[in-house]
Amino acid sequence: MPRRRRLTDAGIARLRAEVREYTVRDTVVAGLGVRVRPSGSRTFIYHRKTDNGVKKMSFGPARLCKVEEVRRACLAAAAVEADERPREAAPLFRDFVAGPWKTACLDRCKRSTQKNYRSLLKYHLLPAFGARRLDRITRSMALGWFERCSSATPVNANRALALLGQILNHAMACSHIGTNPVRGTRRNPEARHTRFLAREEIARLHRVLDRYAEGSRSQARQADIVRLLLLTGCRKNEIVRLHKDEAKGDRLELSDSKTGPRTVLLNARAREVVERRMAESNSPWVFPSVRDPSRPQSDTLPLWYRIRCEAGIEDVRLHDLRHTVASQAVLNGVPLPVVARLLGHSDVRMTMRYAHVGDREVEAASERVGQAIDTIMNRGRNCCLNGGDPENLSDCSQ
Repeated sequence: MPRRRRLTDAGIARLRAEVREYTVRDTVVAGLGVRVRPSGSRTFIYHRKTDNGVKKMSFGPARLCKVEEVRRACLAAAAVEADERPREAAPLFRDFVAGPWKTACLDRCKRSTQKNYRSLLKYHLLPAFGARRLDRITRSMALGWFERCSSATPVNANRALALLGQILNHAMACSHIGTNPVRGTRRNPEARHTRFLAREEIARLHRVLDRYAEGSRSQARQADIVRLLLLTGCRKNEIVRLHKDEAKGDRLELSDSKTGPRTVLLNARAREVVERRMAESNSPWVFPSVRDPSRPQSDTLPLWYRIRCEAGIEDVRLHDLRHTVASQAVLNGVPLPVVARLLGHSDVRMTMRYAHVGDREVEAASERVGQAIDTIMNRGRNCCLNGGDPENLSDCSQ
């Protein structure tokens, strides 16, 4: 499978020959690449899909050409080909979004994702591009919109830019445009939230939850939801919308989660919470609404604000309980692939973002490593003083 990166002259010069020929594709101009042969020669190639198949071009040895010159030549060739090929006028952005893109992309997303996408379309994308034809959306126009949007809401601007890129990629697949004008646009920097609970914070939260478990029905129900999130590492909606048919003794057989159907193994304390809630009512939901048992508990947990204030963890979000489960698993020696299955991640790289380690744990690990190395050094020193061979510590005194 070809490798992909932003091609640069210096980067191409560093490419080394391998036993087999390989190609490095450019992420700026689709179809452009550098072919590296076992002999060490590096050649610019350009492959472009046309109505008559794939058109292949070569721009000669990479040592004789600059990347930017080749990129311009590729785009010029594509433009000439597009001018020579008759095609229908591209649809308006709003019509494309409401038609082909909705059918092929939006309708396949989960309900929560659809809600977010519709909000981004309504407040950001449709006002800016709705009345424009897809092939009239230029890079300068898109960058100007992104800059204005970023000045007000940088994070939402990033989300809207990602959605715009997805829509225009589908427009490329439908042959309405030749290139995606927002490809390669640098997003706004975002602060990564890495909050998780330390041991003493978990203990304080547990005491507060116990207190609210003795309160009203609504308070006790919300307290149990928070407790299950902390015990299982599940996502909020996986617990709030948990159906009784999905509870199978020592496990939850979730029919639909963010990554599709998955199994959640329950520890003893979590089983106790689920079984108690299962026996509480005849509702089909483990956590039914107090007002209407035929519906699940509301997604919002108003009690959480009071709980975290009383526990002294005001900056903790519900999702940070999931981070806490991952961190505790890693601190207790659970391998990352197992943690990934525990959390229902399809990619271990996502798990690595969750599995944080606190400063105290790092300091403790540093102290343990230092002590171990100091012990080895002392053994070597004692060995030398006793006339032994420092390279063979097994002969040294303990």
